[in-house]
Amino acid sequence: MLGEQIFTLLLAAAAAPTALAYPAVDPITFLKRAANPGVVISKCTNPGMLALAYDDGPYQYTSQLVDILDKGGAKGTFFWTGTLYGCIYKEAKAVEKAYKGGHQVASHTWTHSRMGSMSAANIKTEMTKLEQALVNLVGVKPAYMRPPYLDTGGQFLSQMKSLNYKVITDDIDSGDWNNQSPQQSQQQFQRAGASGMGHIPLMHEVYPGTVNTLTPWLISWAKQNNLKLVTVAECLGDTEGMYQVGNWTKQQGPYSC
Repeated sequence: MLGEQIFTLLLAAAAAPTALAYPAVDPITFLKRAANPGVVISKCTNPGMLALAYDDGPYQYTSQLVDILDKGGAKGTFFWTGTLYGCIYKEAKAVEKAYKGGHQVASHTWTHSRMGSMSAANIKTEMTKLEQALVNLVGVKPAYMRPPYLDTGGQFLSQMKSLNYKVITDDIDSGDWNNQSPQQSQQQFQRAGASGMGHIPLMHEVYPGTVNTLTPWLISWAKQNNLKLVTVAECLGDTEGMYQVGNWTKQQGPYSC
């Protein structure tokens, strides 16, 4: 219903005489570009940007990665799990450091399982346990997530829509998860190029080569190509929608996985 109302308003605005004073708006394109819950997004909607996006943490390299990004004037997006590389609560300092540094914290589910074959109830549990952990640690509930294995089948997307999550995949695969060297990963970015709408790459903060070699190279490559290094939300023009709105309650007592 809301989408239909926006569509009608845009059509009316485009037809109005005063619209001649402003750039033409294509309502179909506008609606497709919006960062909406339950819709798969694989590429930025703003040019001149590169969204450095990392999966599978937090892990032993998180704090170091934050330092590298900060030194390079870059903002990153961290798609975190609850238990994949140890309990998220054991990395509380690194989680807080990333968030307070202005980087985007987002969901990669609690256990990093395939969502496409899960029941609606299990999908919800995967999401709510991770979001509660982030509420406990930094006080925010993410509005962005990236599905493990990029699996968006079954009931997954309908559940993401009901839980108000924007679903991110990628348009460049660094291949670090598949034993690609940082130098091989660099070639993926060079082939993709720096023109057009900005890229959202698939990278993983759990590999030292990605943290210590690929990321510094990307910071340099972006500067050489006049690309702004931003969060996923910013590259989609959605900085105000980075987190879900509400007053979230922290759990009482010691946190655990």
